[in-house]
Amino acid sequence: MNFYSVKLGEIAIQEKNIVSPESEDASLLPFLGLDQIESQTGKIISYDSKSSEGKSTSFAFTSSHILYGKLRPYLNKVATPERDGRCSTEIIPLLPYGVDRDFLGFLLRTQEIVSLAMSEKTGSRMPRADMDVLLNAYVEIPKNLDDQKCLAAKLKTQLAEVETARQALEIQQQEIVKLANAYIRQSIEHSKVSECPLGDVLDEVKKGIGERWADYPVLGATRDGLAPAKEPPGKQPQRYKPVFSGTVFYNPMRILIGSIAFVDDGDQPGITSPDYVALQGKPRIVDSRWFYYWLRSPYSAQCINSLARGAVRERMLFNRLAEGTILLPPYDEQCRVSKALAQLKSVKSAIQQQLDDLNKIPERLLAQAFSA
Repeated sequence: MNFYSVKLGEIAIQEKNIVSPESEDASLLPFLGLDQIESQTGKIISYDSKSSEGKSTSFAFTSSHILYGKLRPYLNKVATPERDGRCSTEIIPLLPYGVDRDFLGFLLRTQEIVSLAMSEKTGSRMPRADMDVLLNAYVEIPKNLDDQKCLAAKLKTQLAEVETARQALEIQQQEIVKLANAYIRQSIEHSKVSECPLGDVLDEVKKGIGERWADYPVLGATRDGLAPAKEPPGKQPQRYKPVFSGTVFYNPMRILIGSIAFVDDGDQPGITSPDYVALQGKPRIVDSRWFYYWLRSPYSAQCINSLARGAVRERMLFNRLAEGTILLPPYDEQCRVSKALAQLKSVKSAIQQQLDDLNKIPERLLAQAFSA
């Protein structure tokens, strides 16, 4: 396969056809935002004809374009749409010229292009690709159009296989969540429960870690549970809360979407943001692991929704959560179920490791395909 060097701007032409929010096109063309493009696959999840973002200026695109997300280019938001629409101005419609569209779409997702897009923006928390720098860069591509199409078709097949495997693993993850919910439900429905105010059975961790803060990693709460925090401590790291074994903590602004974590046996203790709510079950009354899975279950969602006061994004601080009630099984029953729930951790970790390994494959496949 013969390759030649060409300036990216000679095969990918920016077309910023502005759609005014007052125009007829704004009401007829479906809107696409960055969040609607999957990073791993480039798949367009959905279009939104009623998006509030669509009320501002947008760019028109057609099924001939490639959509390149310039905001935080390391996310690799690159898509090849199959219909006409309009997109956020953080997405640049690129028209392929003298090159196969699918091939160019894959090329724009390579690590080489990501590095070029990031080269002028290091240090920024919200980097944007400098399109002038990017389009003036030279890339190596096959001379023959059929070779480009063949390479793109091969990549499509390989990445489709990776995506099938990824979906299978995600289904397994969902089954683990269902099993955990079933354990919690069984412990409540098949034992003599007591209805208790949450404030009576939980202890809040209020005091900061103090001067020892540098001895511990900063931990965060995500939809998948415990994870390293994305940002280092702020100006007052002494106020960061200790989260040691047996501590449940959550983001009070994102509790309903699952930003909840638990420091289990064997997990490294750490500290978390003072803005987070950290708590533990009272000794011999609430098993913290059981409570963590309860907090991620439909029972918790029902409880939290009952405390809602109408705001779109409410802060569920501990004093609010304490007003809710919980159907609490006997402590011995909680411990029995807690042991069963502990077994799920290793299974979940194994699946997550497989997912992490699988998510590295697309980058390797692209690197191999585009090595001239």
